[in-house]
Amino acid sequence: MRKILSKIGIGYCTIAALLCFGSCNDKLEIQQAYPFIIETLPVPKKLKVGETAEIRCQSVRDGCYLPTTYQIRYFQPAGKKTLKMDNGTAFLPNDFYPLEKETFRLYYTSASTEQQTIDVYVQDNFGQLVQLTFSFNNDNDKEK
Repeated sequence: MRKILSKIGIGYCTIAALLCFGSCNDKLEIQQAYPFIIETLPVPKKLKVGETAEIRCQSVRDGCYLPTTYQIRYFQPAGKKTLKMDNGTAFLPNDFYPLEKETFRLYYTSASTEQQTIDVYVQDNFGQLVQLTFSFNNDNDKEK
């Protein structure tokens, strides 16, 4: 009887070992592409010609994978302007520029008496894209 119980116990241990270790593989999965958003502080809705609006931005990521790089570009469907980065880089429409900091500022200077809109795109090297849209109306109020 002991031999039978011993063989049954060995059988159960073997089955348990196969179930525990049979589903394992030796491939290590590393997540590289983490979702992200760009948060901004409120920006003015009206600008006079020649007036500059500061757009404060913060990249918020769900995780961190160190070789991840980010690029920024913009498109302006309406109005005239200049858009600069806090390091002094003046943007050209649809050109990519490296984004080296998680916290950055954009400076938008109005050059139009009409409504102005800019679309800012931030993209990582995995193809994930975040779009921000800013609209400004002309402030033709004479008072300060």
